Amino acid sequence: MDPERYRGELVAYCYRMVGSFHEAEDLVQETMLRAWKARDRYDPTRASVRTWLYRIATNVCLSALEGRARRPLPSGLVAAGDDPGAPLTPAFDVPWLQPFPDARSDLGVRADIRLALVAAMQILPPRQRAVLVLREVLEFSAAEVAAQLGTTVPAVNSALQRARAAVAEANEVDEADEPDDPKTRAVIERYVRAFEAADVPALVRLLTEDAVLEMPPVPLWYRGRRDYGLFMRRVFTMRGTGWATSRLTANGQPALAAYAPEPGGGHRLHSLQVLTVTGGRVARNVTFSDPRVFKAFDLPGRISSDGSRLAR
Repeated sequence: MDPERYRGELVAYCYRMVGSFHEAEDLVQETMLRAWKARDRYDPTRASVRTWLYRIATNVCLSALEGRARRPLPSGLVAAGDDPGAPLTPAFDVPWLQPFPDARSDLGVRADIRLALVAAMQILPPRQRAVLVLREVLEFSAAEVAAQLGTTVPAVNSALQRARAAVAEANEVDEADEPDDPKTRAVIERYVRAFEAADVPALVRLLTEDAVLEMPPVPLWYRGRRDYGLFMRRVFTMRGTGWATSRLTANGQPALAAYAPEPGGGHRLHSLQVLTVTGGRVARNVTFSDPRVFKAFDLPGRISSDGSRLAR
């Protein structure tokens, strides 16, 4: 029995449940500890090691979620803003949804971890969330999920039906282009060039008509090319031109770390932007500026003009 071989997929599962990569890692560590303590009671005739571990992880997640508010994005918390000049006051008391660093997981665990989908899952009661992920993403049978949750097959099927309906209603972007698709890469390349040059008209031309821009931990977001462009113009006016970026992926989506120019030379980390590309255009940009997110992605706080890492 080797529980460690399942650690990566368990982290992805717990992330879908709680919406935080750091917390998911902690919950998987707790899962492994409980499995170690209960190893003498494991019966291979009743369940595979993987099924047994998911049962433990599910219980760990459900316990952690008891009495806790969901992790939202700004678009799931407040109405869209209509003033691109509104104050950018962070709300660190809100447990914001966080992105998932793809570089710290195996490719096989990233299915159905798209940011908008995970955000939609957060509206579900925790047990419905578990049913949806276990059945739809991980493809456990209804009987296996019933055993994991200590309930019945009809109850699992009913919960799955309700969860599907709620997520379908909340998930605005049904289809997202794959980050490795050549057309997606070309769009991101053009977006990066426009962003680094602070070329707002070029950025706007790459957007869908109702593109969304949101920026946790600031409880503010915008919809539409006009407000997106006005806000970006404000950012470049405040922070200057000559930005630098580093490309990566998060939640199975294209992402970029954005570095603002410093007066004395070099660039300082400003944000991590997770992009949704659909139909060859950018449909959503979730811009994270929380230092805890930067830590999860191991992003250098400062880089030189040639892109090399500098001391913080």
